[in-house]
Amino acid sequence: MKKQAKRNSFKGSIGFVLAAAGSAVGLGNIWRFPYLAAKDGGGIFLVFYIALALTFGFTLLITEVTIGRKTKQSPLMAYEKIHKKWKNLGVISCLVPIIILPYYCVIGGWVFKYFLAYLTGNGTSAAQDGFFTSFISGNYEPVIFLVLFLFATSFVIFRGVNKGIESFSKILMPILILFVIIIAVFSLTISYTDENGITRTGMQGLMVYVVPNFNGMTVKSFFTVLLDAMGQLFFSLSVAMGIMIAYGSYVSDSADLKKSINQIEIFDTVIAFLAGVMIIPAVFTFAGTEGMEASGPSLMFVSLPKVFAAMGSIGNVVGCLFFAMVLFAALTSSISVMEAIVSSFMDKFKISRAKAASIETIIALIAGVVVCLGYNIFYFELKLPNGTVAQVLDVMDYISNNFFMPLVAIGTCILIGWIVKPQTIIDEVEKTAQKWAEKDYTI
Repeated sequence: MKKQAKRNSFKGSIGFVLAAAGSAVGLGNIWRFPYLAAKDGGGIFLVFYIALALTFGFTLLITEVTIGRKTKQSPLMAYEKIHKKWKNLGVISCLVPIIILPYYCVIGGWVFKYFLAYLTGNGTSAAQDGFFTSFISGNYEPVIFLVLFLFATSFVIFRGVNKGIESFSKILMPILILFVIIIAVFSLTISYTDENGITRTGMQGLMVYVVPNFNGMTVKSFFTVLLDAMGQLFFSLSVAMGIMIAYGSYVSDSADLKKSINQIEIFDTVIAFLAGVMIIPAVFTFAGTEGMEASGPSLMFVSLPKVFAAMGSIGNVVGCLFFAMVLFAALTSSISVMEAIVSSFMDKFKISRAKAASIETIIALIAGVVVCLGYNIFYFELKLPNGTVAQVLDVMDYISNNFFMPLVAIGTCILIGWIVKPQTIIDEVEKTAQKWAEKDYTI
């Protein structure tokens, strides 16, 4: 009880909501959500995603946050406190952010590089063929930007929950939301006539995004869209990573969890949708439907700079705003990933925040350097089961996203649904929220 009393906590529910929403609004929303929406029939994907977010996503999100608040422990220790025989699930839950943080900071460094390019008026250079490949395959520059991004993340974590995470989120999240809205509105107003005399507009691109396209829909493609939407859910809500358990452990017992989770889901879903509004109409306008086939780093660092270049002089301004927004989103997410690890180290080994953060910074730095060198000194090509050819970063991403995260999600559902029973979660939520009828609660 003494340890719980001394544990840091968010000063208010708005701090928790903004921090959790900042965690959810990351690179997965910005470069993965629009690509999947374009690939999976626009409105069809949106319907699947929203349906899953309101059911499975809400259930898993509130379960993880409630586990954190009930146990007042990090992900590494929380599962053991819920049920002693399930401590290994906590280990796996802690492994996920440990794997993710190094390569996430590497990508964050890439975003920082592009932001500086546009900030200094060199956006046209970033749009040139080979710019991205030349940059990431360098021996020193990617490492320098990795260090800058990682240290920015570590700085916030060192400052703690209130002075660091909560204060940082209250400043960055409003700015992030403002940038998203500005770019999304601009994306809808543009038009472009290509060399064949075909004119495309942002509003036409919006229709491609939101109107369901059932052409070629089969049973197989139906389930592909369903699985894509479910996979996106992990990224969008930051579940199955230990993050929400860590943040939940800092939530006051007087906070209304149900209300807070609803607010987080609204924040996340709206910004995920607006990410599509930012990107799909702009890419469609300047590159047609073929341009929307790019995903991940290719979309962010190759296709979009070409779109900004095609906009003319205003493209450098839009590019600067865009990469500033992405940089903020990447920072809020990397902070939450690192906090899940640091809180686990603190609870497990009974060490100070400064020591735990220092240890994780060193681990992430070493692993991050290996990821950077995976595009030159340590370069290899490994074909993954999904058919993609992978390097170090891709292998780490595949292991965390396709093995550990689904395992944590399924394990959590089994633990709460069948071992300790949903009432464990319901009782904790109902301490400060209106009563839930058991028939209305599914897990």
